Amino acid sequence: MPVLSKPLKQITMAKIIKAPSIIKATGNKEKRIEEFFGRISSNTSEVSIARMVSEEGWEEPGQRPEFNEYTVVLKGRLKVSTLDDEFIIEAGQAIVTEADEWIRYSTPYSGGAEYIAVCLPAFSPSTVHRDE
Repeated sequence: MPVLSKPLKQITMAKIIKAPSIIKATGNKEKRIEEFFGRISSNTSEVSIARMVSEEGWEEPGQRPEFNEYTVVLKGRLKVSTLDDEFIIEAGQAIVTEADEWIRYSTPYSGGAEYIAVCLPAFSPSTVHRDE
């Protein structure tokens, strides 16, 4: 049986997030960001998980983030633009965008959209690199 030269990392107890942190979104209209895990709500830099609710007509500036983003649309339709394509992601569908890829999210459709965004590593204003 091998001998460990370092003590095992102590396992921490489970932690419940009783309510998400509400974060102000960038864009031309209101959008609600409810961060359950991330730099603000759980002091987590490895991943951020947030529920987004954006109204019809919302759009944000383009960005070139340093993180991968995994997006699952729960309700409505989300428009995701890249330099080469435009995607319409409907409820029950998902999209992944890679780090350093230029992207822009918007909800130009009736009723807006509700979706979950997972960023690896966690979202940070300093690593999203929004267009001026």
